[in-house]
Amino acid sequence: MRSTKLERGAVTLRRTAVITGMALVLGGAVVVPSASAAAPAGPQACATKTLTTGYQKQGTTVNKSGSSSCNDLNLTYSNDSTSTVGDSYRGFYKTSSGWKGGSRGYIFAYDVNHSPWIVLLSDVSSGTPMGVGSQYDGGDTVKVAH
Repeated sequence: MRSTKLERGAVTLRRTAVITGMALVLGGAVVVPSASAAAPAGPQACATKTLTTGYQKQGTTVNKSGSSSCNDLNLTYSNDSTSTVGDSYRGFYKTSSGWKGGSRGYIFAYDVNHSPWIVLLSDVSSGTPMGVGSQYDGGDTVKVAH
């Protein structure tokens, strides 16, 4: 890294040149080398899965993806099987001592695609079994990103 510092009165400008395996940054402009010089692909976007909720406990489960760039269990879609409005959902995860409910508790969600996503669990370790529970009934269809 090479840095040049220019001072003009109360304003200090710093022009930095950084060369990495992917880009050259020089004074705010980014130059990306050709595809042949690109670094290997990084983690994929969030993994997704459709689950069925349990009644105040996890229903069907999914293991936290190790190849995903997501660290959370995110609710991206929900459809309450017995209501046209919605339900409240909670993330569950499995530890060595059994299943635990996430600290966020139950979060109400309408029967729609969710944007932004609703975070049910934060900072989940790769390989951790996770599921979603409904507060008012089980058997709801939800889609999660993890």
